[in-house]
Amino acid sequence: MTVFAVEYVYDAESSEARSASRPSHREWTAALAEEGVLLASGPYGDGAGALLIFKAADENALNDILKQDPFASAGVISGTRTTEWAPVTGLLADHA
Repeated sequence: MTVFAVEYVYDAESSEARSASRPSHREWTAALAEEGVLLASGPYGDGAGALLIFKAADENALNDILKQDPFASAGVISGTRTTEWAPVTGLLADHA
């Protein structure tokens, strides 16, 4: 399995839609965390986006997972940056 850092950039005009879909988004992230697919996630302090750390077989599998995010369905994500990541120190190092 590969670890990926995924950065979301939120559409600045979509705060109401984001608030409305947040409960289902958090249910989705909680289920993935329970499965061990999502290692960590959370919004940036300025509210402009979020960082999510996933384990997936490859980038195609990750993209299939990301398509299921209620935020994606709600159209509140204006940009996504995905980077393969190798944590070598700290709590996530065992997942590399």
